Amino acid sequence: MIVITLTKVPASLRGDLTKWYQEIQTGVYVGNVSARIRDLLWDRVVQNIGNGEATMVYNTNNELGYQIKTTRKMYKVVDFDGIPLMMHLNSTAVSGFEKHGFSNAAKFHRARMVAQKSEKPRVTKTNSYFVSLDVETTGLNPDKNQIISIGAVKKINDKKYDSFYRLIKVDTAVPKTITELTGITLELLKKEGVTLDRALRELTEFISSATIIGYNLQFDLSFLMSGYRFVNLKEPDNETLDLLPVVKKAEKFIDNYRLATILDFYNIKNSKPHNALSDAKATLQLLYKLMENGNIKV
Repeated sequence: MIVITLTKVPASLRGDLTKWYQEIQTGVYVGNVSARIRDLLWDRVVQNIGNGEATMVYNTNNELGYQIKTTRKMYKVVDFDGIPLMMHLNSTAVSGFEKHGFSNAAKFHRARMVAQKSEKPRVTKTNSYFVSLDVETTGLNPDKNQIISIGAVKKINDKKYDSFYRLIKVDTAVPKTITELTGITLELLKKEGVTLDRALRELTEFISSATIIGYNLQFDLSFLMSGYRFVNLKEPDNETLDLLPVVKKAEKFIDNYRLATILDFYNIKNSKPHNALSDAKATLQLLYKLMENGNIKV
C-alpha cells in the first residue's frame, strides 16, 4: 500500500497521479504499484511540485513496516534504530532546503495551457479539425526517459478516420514493467521501429494545422517537445486541448480520473489499453462525447 499527500501543487501533477493512484480525498492518493513505478512517480512529484509539498508513506521491511519520504520544508525523515521518524526542523535548518521547481518541459506546457485557458473550452469552426495524440515511453521523466511509440488519429468524415502509428528505436533497455504494460519489447523496436527524427517529421506532417487533443496531454507533449529539441526539429505550435481538466470540471464525483475509468464512465470501448494508437482513438471518441454533452463548445 502506498499513500501520497499533496498540498498546493500544480493541477497537472494531480492529473498525473490519478493515472496510477486513487484520490480518496482532496490531495490524498492511495495505490499499490511496483517499487520501480513508485520511485518513478515520486521523482515526478519532486520535479513538478512547484511551491507545494508532498509526503509519501509506503510498505517496507523495517520495525514499523513502512517508510516515509517528504518534501515538507519544516520536516526531515530520520532513522532512529531502524524506525523512520519525522523530525521538526527549526527555521535555520529550513532555510537551507532546496526549492523544487518545474522541469523545462513542464514550464513550456504550463505557459501554453495558461494562455489557452478559459472558463469553458471553446474551439472555433476554423479549428474544429482535431488530431488525438498519445505516446508510450520508457518512464515518466522526459529528461531521462524515451518515447517508444506514438499514436495519432483524425476524423476525415463521418465514416472515415486516418491514423498514424510509429514504434521508435531507442538506445536503452525497455523496463520490464513497461513491456508488461504496453507489450513493447526492445526486440520489437529494433525490428519494426523507426528513428525518432523520422517519426517526428512524419507526425508533424500528419498533424498539419489541426488542434492537438489528448488526455493528460501535458505528459505526452513534454516528451514530444523534448524529442523535437533533441533531434533539432522545429516544435509544432498548434493549438492544444487537454480533456482531463474538462472531465474533472464536468464530473466532480468520479472515484478517479484514470483514462480507463473515464472511458468506462462514458461507455467508450478501448480495445488495447496502453497502446498509443488505441488510446488516441478512444480519446478522440471522448472528445466528441464531451462536445455532445456541451462540455466543450464549438
